[in-house]
Amino acid sequence: MKPDAKIKSKQRSETSRSIALKILQKVFQGRSLASAKAQADVLESRERAFAMELVQGVLRWRWKLEFLLSQLMKKPLRSKEQEIKLLLLLSLYELMELSTPEYAVVNETVLLGKNLGKSWASGLVNGVLRSFIRDRQTLLSSALDDVANYSHPEWVINLLRKDWPEYWQKILQANNQRPPLWLRVNRIQQQTQAYKKLLDEKGFNAITHPFASSAIKLERSVDVFSLPGFEQGMVSVQDAGAQLAADLLDVQAGQSVLDLCAAPGGKTCHLIETEPELKKLVAVELEEQRMQRVTENLERLQLDAELIVADASEPSGWWDGELFDRILVDAPCSASGVIRRHPDIKSLRREDDLTSLAQIQQKILQQAWSMLAPDGLLLYVTCSVFRQENEAQIRKLLSEHDNAGEVVIDASWGMACEYGRQLLPGEEDSDGFYFACVRKVLS
Repeated sequence: MKPDAKIKSKQRSETSRSIALKILQKVFQGRSLASAKAQADVLESRERAFAMELVQGVLRWRWKLEFLLSQLMKKPLRSKEQEIKLLLLLSLYELMELSTPEYAVVNETVLLGKNLGKSWASGLVNGVLRSFIRDRQTLLSSALDDVANYSHPEWVINLLRKDWPEYWQKILQANNQRPPLWLRVNRIQQQTQAYKKLLDEKGFNAITHPFASSAIKLERSVDVFSLPGFEQGMVSVQDAGAQLAADLLDVQAGQSVLDLCAAPGGKTCHLIETEPELKKLVAVELEEQRMQRVTENLERLQLDAELIVADASEPSGWWDGELFDRILVDAPCSASGVIRRHPDIKSLRREDDLTSLAQIQQKILQQAWSMLAPDGLLLYVTCSVFRQENEAQIRKLLSEHDNAGEVVIDASWGMACEYGRQLLPGEEDSDGFYFACVRKVLS
């Protein structure tokens, strides 16, 4: 039964705005948007889409919206009234970016406040929103500091300035763009150009990518189940930047491949699609729930891999001692390169997270190195733009192993770093990724 069919059988009083408010509350309390958005499942498809538009918009523009709110209020709301603050942020975003009639936004917001048992706030909500409507042009044209203007936490802006002094503004601007829908064609079943032609015939406007050979971008987002061959595994959803990993790892027939931190399985499946005649591919993921996503992707694509739910940094509990010809370390990271796709990262990530993440990354790298065969190739990948998580990790690995040699990535995309190569967010409309190849030199 389709989700919407279940919804219609329920008696419910939830609206898009009330659900959006609940989701935002959970994110502001530290939950990821991916886990919190299940709240929207009680809504029908159009309402659900509207709720997620509101949520993502507030998370994307939070710091600008909070600045505007501060200008519209004589004194800030108390911390215990966060629900009203979030309600106002939702409404300011809707007034600022969407085409909803102004009177409807004001009326619906006041009504929702009353339904939440916050009738005392009706006058406040009404006054703030009408003041914004009246003074919109003056407020939006006023001088903003970088935090409000780029709508990012100050620590992110400062670190980007340090790491990318010539590009930090472009990165911040790219992070605030809406992400496109990129597809990866399963080349076992279909060639990229042939699938694009099939999309064109079905009325989907699509373009190929200049350097990701299996990537196709749709000009507008659609329900993926409406795509030709999706359920049969002909195509998957994956950002074009992420698709570069399979080619860089250069897998060959008969090789043993290890994929560490494999969920949700996009790169796992792409490696098999690139070379179906592998000896074996072992995918390791720490969380069983996330490994289920890998299983689902493999099943839909009709592919096989050996799946192990375990800690990639503790191979003694799961590794049988057989060395691997190729290892992909898709390291856990700050996800600072995929903020446009996951705007909650800006609210959830903290600067001191980078230190603990760097320690985990280095531990996984060192253990992966011990499992790599002589003349084998290791590809280190993050979806981060911070140098601490990227080239600093490869510098340390190379300095500690005499038999480790960097394989320079010669490419037309991204920028060469001291070690490895960085694809910045927005380049050819891809997300931000770091890649570094290291070969275990024959002694």
